[in-house]
Amino acid sequence: MPNSQAKKGLFQFYPHNLLWLGLSVLAIVLDQWTKWIASTHLNYADPIPVLPFLNWTLLHNYGAAFSFLSDAGGWQRYFFTSLAGVVSIIFVFWLMRMPKKMVILPMAIALILGGAIGNLIDRVSLGYVVDFIHVYYQNSHFPAFNLADSAITLGTILLLIDTFFLEKKRNQNADA
Repeated sequence: MPNSQAKKGLFQFYPHNLLWLGLSVLAIVLDQWTKWIASTHLNYADPIPVLPFLNWTLLHNYGAAFSFLSDAGGWQRYFFTSLAGVVSIIFVFWLMRMPKKMVILPMAIALILGGAIGNLIDRVSLGYVVDFIHVYYQNSHFPAFNLADSAITLGTILLLIDTFFLEKKRNQNADA
């Protein structure tokens, strides 16, 4: 009979973390759905005003976040595809091994994972990432982005909060 208190091995997961994988899947589905809507209803590079600071503008991003390396000659597609694939695999293993009491860290990982896979799907199937959210103020424009980018950004913020504020508290509680 297996000891339930035994240390989990590399490929042993906590079933409660399927909820966090569900959050990743939700991020992927919402991202792909909104990109499909943008691709089928917007004309390329033709802004549609939504609010005084927001346009829907369909753009194709051949680089990374915020069009980083978008004009690098094509190698970046393979680099970012490989990077997203490796990071996604690592994050799935990391996420599935989270203790039940943790909330912020697995939520962060789930959002980053969902965003990475959402953009990975675009890169593999289209060769570029569909961006359509364009925020600006007067003549200052933020690079266009999508829901996957938003999930990655929110996940990163949560990861930083966990790292700088909650991890120290967990370590203090473990030492007590």
